[in-house]
This record gives sequence, C-alpha cells and structure tokens, in this order.
Amino acid sequence: MRDLDGQIESGRVRLEPFVDDHVEPLRLVCAEDTQIWEIYPFSMQGEHFDGAMQAFHGTQNWVRFAVIDLQEDRLVGMSSFINPDKHGVVEIGGTYIAPSVRGSGFNRTMKTLMIDRAFSCGYRKVAFRVDTRNERSIAAVLKLGATREGIMRKDRVTWTGYVRDTAVFGLLKEEWEAGRD
Repeated sequence: MRDLDGQIESGRVRLEPFVDDHVEPLRLVCAEDTQIWEIYPFSMQGEHFDGAMQAFHGTQNWVRFAVIDLQEDRLVGMSSFINPDKHGVVEIGGTYIAPSVRGSGFNRTMKTLMIDRAFSCGYRKVAFRVDTRNERSIAAVLKLGATREGIMRKDRVTWTGYVRDTAVFGLLKEEWEAGRD
C-alpha cells in the first residue's frame, strides 16, 4: 500500500498536508461554530484550541490535511486518514468544516477525494466512526454508500465528560466502485 499523503483537489476543494501555517487560520474557522464542539470528542473552541492542536499533532499514525475552499481561497477545515493498517483498512475522521461550506456538496467532494485516494493507494476498506448524537455526520456517511456495521457502546469519553456511543461504518472498495457506475 502506498502513502496516503500529498495534495489532492477537485472543483473548489483542495486537501493539502497540514503544516504549522494552517494552525491560526484553523483557529479562526473553528470559532465559526460554537455549538458543534459539544458533540465532538475534543473541543477546538477558545482556550481548548491549543491543547487540541497539541494532541492532534502528537497523535501517531494519522495523515492530516488542511481543507481549502478554492472558491473563497481560504482554509475551511481539517480532516485525516487515521490508523492505516497492513490489512488494508483506513479510517477517515478528525473532520471539521466551517458552517459556510456545509450543505453545499463540499463535504461530499472532500470525502470522495479521500476515499478515491485510499482505494488508489491499495486500501480495501474505509471506516468511519461517528458519535451517535451527530446526525448530520451519520447522514453524510450513509450518503457516501457506507454500511453501518454497529455501535460501540460507551466507547469514548468526550472532552465534556459525556460517555458516548460510537456508530461504526465501513465502505468496501467494490461497493464504492459499484456505486459510481
């Protein structure tokens, strides 16, 4: 399996390797939605941002991307490949996009770029793990053609102390290819 890193783009979406120059623009874009962080496993709001960024950069086995809106010529979020393994499975997660691009098809284009990259690099399955309270993200993952594989009950403690259930989804290469015909 080949490396997952490197810039990819389509239409108005560009994913580029996350570097230090992306930190301050990301801080600003994370401040655009004060309510979403309640259902994230971590907060990137206000005083929590720096600690979240340290954890984000310190996490091993992640391929991190800054998400750029080429139409607006600005950073609008982040996403990552998580724990690519020797068995051909990689997770897409650690995703946040600004309210200004939600509901516009932007997220679908971003995820399509990432899924295509994973499969072209030799991975056979893309996984998604979503807090069961995050209905918007669950709907987006299902629209991509992923299958709900189960619920990991009381799987993670979020930054608020909430003990969440995690919905697990999988998308196989052959399902993705069949869905694009």
